[in-house]
Amino acid sequence: MKNEKKMHWKKVYLEKSADQVSWTQDYPTGSMEMIKSFNLDKSAPIIDIGGGDSLLVDFLLQEGYSDITVVDISARALEKAKTRLGERSAKIKWIEGDIRDFVPQRNYALWHDRATFHFLRSSEEIFSNVQMAGQFTSKYLVMATFSLTGPEKCSGLLVSRYSKNTLCELFKDGFKNIECRAQQHITPMQRSQDFLFCCFKKINFNQIQ
Repeated sequence: MKNEKKMHWKKVYLEKSADQVSWTQDYPTGSMEMIKSFNLDKSAPIIDIGGGDSLLVDFLLQEGYSDITVVDISARALEKAKTRLGERSAKIKWIEGDIRDFVPQRNYALWHDRATFHFLRSSEEIFSNVQMAGQFTSKYLVMATFSLTGPEKCSGLLVSRYSKNTLCELFKDGFKNIECRAQQHITPMQRSQDFLFCCFKKINFNQIQ
């Protein structure tokens, strides 16, 4: 199954350009607004889960953040991002990996995930990812998924959809919810997708630094 998922995403990024996949954003408004609200030090370590060839990394660099890691299951997606960034790509730590197998080698001040978490379908995969985020996040978590009114499928795959209550319940043991907001994403194909953006603060992070 895991190899099938890897081949699925390899095929997607080989056959489709950025303007042909639904998750493309010209500017990652929800993510950037939440990230900037944290007032993190520009040297704080940030990880973008399933970042692929998202433009988030471009705007983080533009804002002056200097310790950024991007993880994605697709080597092709990462190569696209590196090509787009050119020489600036050397400033980023790129990791090809399936989030279901990925084990971070360090803690991150910010754990960011837009549209990867909702591809986890089994309770075991979801619980494992929640535990991992709790273990390796020292300050803040941004989690963006399809809302209950969002699509049931994305890129041909079934997804999990979340309400504020269900998402906050999952992360309640390690994090305190700061804010949740609905966001309507218009895809490059001019279709509407309903997202839920939630940001969380690690419980007692000041005491563990």
